[in-house]
Amino acid sequence: MRVTIQRVSEASVIVSGAKKASINTGLLILLGVTQEDTSEDIEWLVNKITRLRIFPDENLVMNSSIMDCDGDIIVVSQFTLYASTKKGNRPSYIRSAKPDIAIPLYEKFVATLEKELKKEVQTGVFGADMKVALINDGPVTINIDSKNRE
Repeated sequence: MRVTIQRVSEASVIVSGAKKASINTGLLILLGVTQEDTSEDIEWLVNKITRLRIFPDENLVMNSSIMDCDGDIIVVSQFTLYASTKKGNRPSYIRSAKPDIAIPLYEKFVATLEKELKKEVQTGVFGADMKVALINDGPVTINIDSKNRE
């Protein structure tokens, strides 16, 4: 499982011309799922994301987590996070999980985040053409791969 996490001062997702999700201070999480992902990947990522100290504390030092600042989260499915550009100029998405595998893992990821945060997590629409807007605060953008736990 791969995520790109962006600390935002605001973010929104529009699907078919209608606003599906909107937050102020928080995280926009782009989530990519591969065939090998399991519940263990979800648990590890949710633990890492919710405790990641990337928000400013009272001294304006990045020392607070999303839980500390009571921020909100939008999760957007993003199969292109598993793009391979090794050969040619057209990316291959062969490592991205098919919907029958990806959707249940995506939904479990969101539910696990909600349980950990004790609040609703907003989402895009899996597989839809979405317009994602954000103001990256910092900018702070972090990539995490559950198979490469650096």
